[in-house]
Amino acid sequence: MRYHLILLSLGFPLAVGAQTGDRQRSIDSLLHVLVVARSDTDSLRTLIALSSGSTGDERMRFSRMGLELSQRGLRRPSGDRRKFLEGEAGACSGIGSRFRQLGQSDSALAYYQRGLRAARECGARATEANLTNGMGVVMHQRGDIDSALSLMSASLVIREAIKDSAEMPGSLLNMAAMYHFQGNVPRAIEMYDRARRLAEATHNSKVLAIALVNIGALHETQGELDSALAFYRRAIVPLTDQDNTEGLGLAYNNMATVFLSKNDSASAREAVLTGIPFARRGRNYNALSDLYFKLARIEEMQGRYEEAVGHCLRSISMADSGSYRRGMAFGHLELAKIDLKRGDAGSALRNARLSEQKAGDYAELNLKKERAQVLGQVHEALKNYPAALEQYHLFQQLADSLTNEKNKKDLVRKSFQYEYDKRGALQSAEQDKRDAVAAKEIQKQRIIRNGFMGGFAFVALFAGVFLFQRNRISKARKRSDELLLNILPEEVAEELKDTGAATARHFDQATILFTDFKGFTQASEKMSPQELVEELNACFKAFDGIITARGIEKIKTIGDAYMCAGGLPDPRSSSPGDVVHAALEMQAFIRTRKAERDGQGKPYFEMRVGIHTGPVVAGIVGVKKFAYDIWGDTVNIASRMESSGEVGQVNISESTYALLKDQPGLSFAPRGKVQAKGKGELEMYFVITSQTLS
Repeated sequence: MRYHLILLSLGFPLAVGAQTGDRQRSIDSLLHVLVVARSDTDSLRTLIALSSGSTGDERMRFSRMGLELSQRGLRRPSGDRRKFLEGEAGACSGIGSRFRQLGQSDSALAYYQRGLRAARECGARATEANLTNGMGVVMHQRGDIDSALSLMSASLVIREAIKDSAEMPGSLLNMAAMYHFQGNVPRAIEMYDRARRLAEATHNSKVLAIALVNIGALHETQGELDSALAFYRRAIVPLTDQDNTEGLGLAYNNMATVFLSKNDSASAREAVLTGIPFARRGRNYNALSDLYFKLARIEEMQGRYEEAVGHCLRSISMADSGSYRRGMAFGHLELAKIDLKRGDAGSALRNARLSEQKAGDYAELNLKKERAQVLGQVHEALKNYPAALEQYHLFQQLADSLTNEKNKKDLVRKSFQYEYDKRGALQSAEQDKRDAVAAKEIQKQRIIRNGFMGGFAFVALFAGVFLFQRNRISKARKRSDELLLNILPEEVAEELKDTGAATARHFDQATILFTDFKGFTQASEKMSPQELVEELNACFKAFDGIITARGIEKIKTIGDAYMCAGGLPDPRSSSPGDVVHAALEMQAFIRTRKAERDGQGKPYFEMRVGIHTGPVVAGIVGVKKFAYDIWGDTVNIASRMESSGEVGQVNISESTYALLKDQPGLSFAPRGKVQAKGKGELEMYFVITSQTLS
């Protein structure tokens, strides 16, 4: 069984529960206020309101503008420091929230922590609660449920102290989700019920819609599939009214899970295909990972194993982009199931172990239960009967903890309590009927469970009779597909698979970014080879996440240098502004990393970044160990922008500046003509941040 919960990290100050048109009118009104604002503090307050009322990249844009304005105000000796600190805290909250949605947990935490310092300094308790709650959501994404629960509890304490009744349901909802993941069903029910009641009392339809999805997920874990489906469907309308792409993607994902559990693959496929566009629009990697996983499961059920593997690898890739341990763990577990059906128990064992490795200390009971079941089947196929029996026993223990009949009765009673309050005797009569059906279902589950355990005992005694049929299906296609999607743009990979070649293309405008670490040789002398590789990997993995979120194509790494390009292979995929913002985020990451390692007494890197925009040719070179690469003088000039830059700065060329000089939220410092090796004197500009992102 696979489900997903929705977590909240921020408040909703703009027309809570308003429909899309109402929200847009609110935003338009605020934009007008921004234009006529008489002071920087008025502008800042409006930008933070715009950030809170927006979603996706628009939220990021308004938040960054607010952060830049707050920094300018804080640099003025006569400025209102408290108001500008409040603005910094609110802006960091918005930026951190967007990074969280994109799965970039390191960047999200850096901004949340920075905002928390500002909020505490100026006494902005409500924003402090939002930031603490957001950090809890990030810890959940990392699989640290205990830390997540602790942070969310701290947020609730603040909100209770300041009597922030509008935001308390969000904290309760998140804490309920953490108890849910821990398998503590009674505690999760209690928290969901409190969140629902408060959301109703405060007319918070957004929290209420999300509560419906999460209560549905709790029904699902208890085997109440029809009830789960009913809650998911009830949530669709309010989520659509709110244009909540994250919620819609996950609601359809959960509906697909239920349909799969009911063996209705046609309805499951329809739900998945409906949910994918919402998840793509919100660039929600976690939801995309789950949705592609469902497609893999559907193809597996219908015996189309090659297609199943392809979707499964896409699911793992999305999970990796979002640092989503759960998605990676389930993805490898699904590959193990497919391997078993193909008769390749050795490969199944490797993927099952990869699932365990990717999960790390992620402690979800459903994941452990499914893995125990698969490992039991794998060891059985390998004739390792003691290990198989051990896994079967573990499976049953976990299954029992997830199907406790008392928890199921508490769930039915409490999650429908508000219907009793509203509908009185009629609803009670209807519930009596449901209880009768539930009693029959419980009896049915007992019979199934007993039969299941009887089957396990039979397997333990006569396992050799039921070996999976082995075959010699080649794994070359699976491995080559995975490799291609990791080293080539998707459309280039598809062309290569279809035709055996990929045509080189000319692009009139691409924006090339180079990075280089200062003092790399000296720093490397202070590290072991393993430490050096681990530190480079940490930095480059963060860079990968940053550029992926902005549609930028990674080209290659050369030693300690990193190269990527915007505007190709699809010119619409990213803009010069996306590349510059990515560069700023990279420098922010390096500054944060430097502070962390310096505090630990460890060597650190500092970095130069250079950017240039112009024409390039892009394509594949070679026939062995081929790679997607770009050529042209634009590449050489971009490299000179990096080598002619300064540590901590983003140095751009005149052509890039000309494209961005009027873009809101960006400022530039002309450097004049600077001597560049082999190119003579070139006009250069620093992107001004004044440590805005530090």
